Amino acid sequence: MSSWQLIGVWLSFFFGVMIADQFVVESRFYILVLLVALVGAGLWRRGVGAFAAWLTLSLACLALLVGVVRMDYAEQRFVDSALATQVNERVELTGEVVREPDVRESFTQVYVQVDGELVLVRTSRFDAVQYGDVVTVAGKLTKPEVFETDTGRLFDYPSYLQARAVQYVVPFAVVEVESLPDGNGLSGWLYKVKDEFAAAIETMLPPPQSDLGLGLLLGIKQALGEDLEDAFLRTGLIHIVVLSGYNVMLVIAFFWWASSWFLPLRGRVVFSLVGIILFAVMVGLSATVVRASIMAGILLLAKFIGARYDVLRALLFAGLVMVLINPYLLLYDLGFQLSFMATLGLVLFLPFFESDLATDTRQVRLRDIFLATLVTQLFVLPLLIFHIGEVSLVAVAVNVLVLPIVAVAMGLTFITGLVALVSTSLAFPVAFLANLILSYIVTVVTWFDSLPWAAISLAPISVWQMLGLYGLLGLFWYVWQGRKNILHTPKAPDVLADWEIVEEVEDDMLDTSTKENSALDAPSLDPPIFFR
Repeated sequence: MSSWQLIGVWLSFFFGVMIADQFVVESRFYILVLLVALVGAGLWRRGVGAFAAWLTLSLACLALLVGVVRMDYAEQRFVDSALATQVNERVELTGEVVREPDVRESFTQVYVQVDGELVLVRTSRFDAVQYGDVVTVAGKLTKPEVFETDTGRLFDYPSYLQARAVQYVVPFAVVEVESLPDGNGLSGWLYKVKDEFAAAIETMLPPPQSDLGLGLLLGIKQALGEDLEDAFLRTGLIHIVVLSGYNVMLVIAFFWWASSWFLPLRGRVVFSLVGIILFAVMVGLSATVVRASIMAGILLLAKFIGARYDVLRALLFAGLVMVLINPYLLLYDLGFQLSFMATLGLVLFLPFFESDLATDTRQVRLRDIFLATLVTQLFVLPLLIFHIGEVSLVAVAVNVLVLPIVAVAMGLTFITGLVALVSTSLAFPVAFLANLILSYIVTVVTWFDSLPWAAISLAPISVWQMLGLYGLLGLFWYVWQGRKNILHTPKAPDVLADWEIVEEVEDDMLDTSTKENSALDAPSLDPPIFFR
């Protein structure tokens, strides 16, 4: 199946998810789409006309139905709830903390599993709650509501939380730990390793440099504080502290390089694959990390079996798997949308960037970083206008100044934390260098953020206007692709340029002298080289 056919089937699945989310789908819709799929399959089997098109139509209809059914099934988990009768009442709930607590500047978000329901609890950031604790939560049980943002956009907070399997919130809760975790398995162990490592870095580096280093390595951006986090947002650099695909690829590159000292090719693949899985679990399995990890896993598996890595198909597969697991990501997770569209831009215009960065098959130059930043900013621009309404005008310049040293900053911060676990005295020289690099990043961000025109606010746009902007981007890519093919297709040589066309005459019409002269001028019996 060609890439275009695959994209058609993939889009049909996504379209089915959107239909089921926005409308009540009746049984006759299923019957109609299924009949079209059967007709397409029959015409394909008989080889009627463009049989490949009939196959694509049949598969697209089936993918559409799969998308509808998957979204319908996902919505069922929120229909019947044992907690529905207690909404807007003060409750006392007992459950287990099933996700790593999300510590913010002024509060902590805790996900508590209560009788099969996942409840989001907000409590004091000073409460000592950790993954695996059994806790008692006291507070008012509420359902989240849609609210208006500072830029005039409506934020569908209920659907956003449903993408995280949550439909109830207990704000300003009092949380008491009933029992400590017993073992916690692999996730609990990884979280403990992360906490100890983060503590070692905080010991060696002052804030905000330590906070930035933790964001680069582990995606912990909450400690940055609202002012510095807003500065990273306004300068278009927030992606480096929320573990974008760029950071994940740098982590994979480290695993690949480290294992190359003692393992053969296939051993390196296995080591890197296990390493990226453990890393993804440790940093929290955000949509961006999962997308990048799936694509990285496909890249590593392709190397393991000696197959060619198709970055577009890897991206489509990653998106398909993620939406199959959680269809709410497609419409209500901005991180998933931004990550996917930014990567799609790189795939269409700079397909080498992430995959080659991971395995160091080519040197990524400053020009590549400039182009990658420009492309990703263009491809996320419609989403930013629609969801947020604030667009950075300095993002390209800031990314060009910072991205080349992100790998250095991550490496020095990692070594600082690693050595500090053994000896703080030995870690001091490395910490000094890490502090210099991290200070440079903070200085660049804060200086550009101080410019009055660093970011501008735009008026709200509709969904159709956003889709229209993406249509323009698609048209631009189509024209650019055609122009590139014309410029890079060599002109076929005119192999008949030196030939002479003469009138054919019978031998008996030539006199003897003419025949002799013709024999002297006759070409070789060997055919021209392009006939050989």
